[in-house]
This record gives sequence, C-alpha cells and structure tokens, in this order.
Amino acid sequence: MGNWMRRLFLDHFIYKAISLLLAVGLWLAVARTPVAEIEMRVPIEFRNLPDNLEVDSASFTEAEVRLRGPERVLHGMSVADVRAEVDLSNMQAGERTFDLTARHVRVPDDVQVVQIIPGQFHLSFDNRDQRTVEVHPRVTGTFASGMRVAQVIADPPNITVTGPRHRLEKLEAATTDPVDASGTMGRASFTTQAYVADPLIQVVKPRPIRVTVIMEGAGGEKNK
Repeated sequence: MGNWMRRLFLDHFIYKAISLLLAVGLWLAVARTPVAEIEMRVPIEFRNLPDNLEVDSASFTEAEVRLRGPERVLHGMSVADVRAEVDLSNMQAGERTFDLTARHVRVPDDVQVVQIIPGQFHLSFDNRDQRTVEVHPRVTGTFASGMRVAQVIADPPNITVTGPRHRLEKLEAATTDPVDASGTMGRASFTTQAYVADPLIQVVKPRPIRVTVIMEGAGGEKNK
C-alpha cells in the first residue's frame, strides 16, 4: 500500500507540479479580473414568423441591455456579440404583448444580463397579402412661357406590392421619385423608381419606371 501511494505522488512529479501551478495561476488570473458593467442597444430579432403573417408595426423594436462580466471580455464585445431573440412560432393575426427577459438575450460566456429595457413590448400582426396599384409619376420643373404638361405616361402603369392586408386596403397608388422635366418643349422620357410611403409595404420585384412627359402650348396644341 505504501509503495502504491508513493508511486501515485512521485511518478511524473515534475509534470504534476507544473500542471498544478498552471491551474492555480489561471484561477488567480480569473479571480483578479475586474468586473464591469456596460449598456448596449441591440435590435430585437424575430424568429420563425409564419409565412402568411406580417409584423404590423411601423417602429422597429430595440432593447437597452445592461451586461456584467469580466472587464476584458466586455471591452472586446460589439453589438454583433449580443442578440435579443423572440420566437414567433404559431403566431396568428392580432395583437400580442411579449415579455423580454434574460433568457431571450444571447451573450458570450462569462457575461451576465443584469437588466433589459423595455421588459415588455407590444406588436400587432396581420395577414400578408398582395395587390396591384397604379403608378402616379411626379413631374417637376420650370417650363417655357406658354407651355404646360399635357400628359404623363408611366411604363409600366402598375406595380405589385405586398404587406399587411389592412395597410394594402388603404393604399391608393404608388409614386415615383420626382423627374425634372425643365426645358421640355415636346415629349421627353425619364427613368426613375416607384415606391410606397408606408415602410411596411414593399414593391414585389422592383424595376425601373419609364416616365414620358408630353407638353402642350397654352392653346392646347401638343408639341411633337
């Protein structure tokens, strides 16, 4: 028994001693690392939203997160290292209040979530839909005396948009970026883009819009 115990402690003694010293040194380094707190503003990411739904909220939700951990770790962090995630699986059209707790925030190891503001947030959801709307060109410019805009043609005249259903129902038309037709005496064409002011409505397959402006004299005679 004595020989066995002696071999246990003496065999490879140097390697065991080095390992022990390294472990103690590592522990001391970690124990002496100053602890600090920082605040970060991070976006709230929505996961697993059903394909037939849209988030019907014009404000994009962010959270103020207070973190505590080793100073060296916190100083090396960026916004990309912290994520606030909310699972929207099985969500239906309507309104919903969500709790935002530490379990929703992904942070590096050794970092603790101390506080989240807001602790709750409210969202509304609506069914996703599509609709075809007219394109209304915007024409600006200074024209020669006696000349006026007789006709404006958009090509294509309609575009398809998608978004929350009730917002689409209120939409009257899409608009183009303004085209400056200053100095046009007869017919001129311009290439521009169409857009919808509502940020929650998107254009399906955006493409350039060709706007043709036709001028006429005060007497109603169109110039070629």
